[in-house]
Amino acid sequence: MAETTVAEFARRPPPDLAREVRRLCDLKRAVILAHNYQVAEVQEVADHLGDSLQLAELARATDAELIVLCGVRFMAETAKLLNPDRKVIIPSLAAGCPMADTISAEDLRAFKAQHPGLPVVCYVNTTAEVKAGSDVCCTSANAVDVVAAVPGDTVLFVPDRNLAAYAAAKTGKHVIAWEGHCYVHSMFVREDVELARAEHPGVPVVVHPECAPDVIGAADFVVSTSGMVRLAKEHDRLVIGTEVGLIDLLNREHPSKQFFPLSAFATCRGMKATNLPRLAWALTEERYEVSVPADVIDGARRALERMLELTGGRGRPGAVPETRRRG
Repeated sequence: MAETTVAEFARRPPPDLAREVRRLCDLKRAVILAHNYQVAEVQEVADHLGDSLQLAELARATDAELIVLCGVRFMAETAKLLNPDRKVIIPSLAAGCPMADTISAEDLRAFKAQHPGLPVVCYVNTTAEVKAGSDVCCTSANAVDVVAAVPGDTVLFVPDRNLAAYAAAKTGKHVIAWEGHCYVHSMFVREDVELARAEHPGVPVVVHPECAPDVIGAADFVVSTSGMVRLAKEHDRLVIGTEVGLIDLLNREHPSKQFFPLSAFATCRGMKATNLPRLAWALTEERYEVSVPADVIDGARRALERMLELTGGRGRPGAVPETRRRG
């Protein structure tokens, strides 16, 4: 049978595509795990939505035969590391993370050689090879808890300098950071917060811990995307300082509330590489399969499992992971 193309699916009406996606999921015993930054049409057909930590937890817990990760490549690699015997696919090869690309396994070895004997905390926004060279992973939801739990007063942190600075401020530890950053969250400046307060008086401003320290210092709340989802349940209006895809989710879940982007230009190209036609095509052709070299799996998985052990499998001690189940 000839392979289908994304263009063929793009000609079909969105409701038909959504039904086809769900039919294929049932047929192939597949689960769709989608990040909170995905486009609305992908969010709407996903089985679960979540941040990086929640998607890792869900990937570890699923019994699906096929895992479809709608996010960026490091998230799909994480799902594969936690399910080495399952097939994991990512619908677009363009779904990359520029922050993850700032550090390679060779870079990490050189960084460790400059600071011998120090534990390495590795943000989940990295390749599997970098995870394998680290002691423990973290996400934006649990970075503070992980850094606090790692033995010693000084730790190495890769690759996000802003999240490292936030963890250092919260834990009091000396955190030596790699000079990586998220280009989306780094575009926010303090003046954006001041302008938002002028345009929306009295509305709390919440920003992501990948933002610069002066932006964090000007905000009312600093939380991961899962934290923003929780705050949206408690507030009728919020200014949201993260990728704009989260606004789609919050507007759909809380139609009577108001959510304003800190910047309408805060868009991640990698997260937007997946759409509904591409998802339907990926399920049909089971593309693109994600693989991790055998000599990398054990080390990278150990760092991920250590993270889940240190946080009790949650973003913070005692917190129940919140995800959206389709339907």
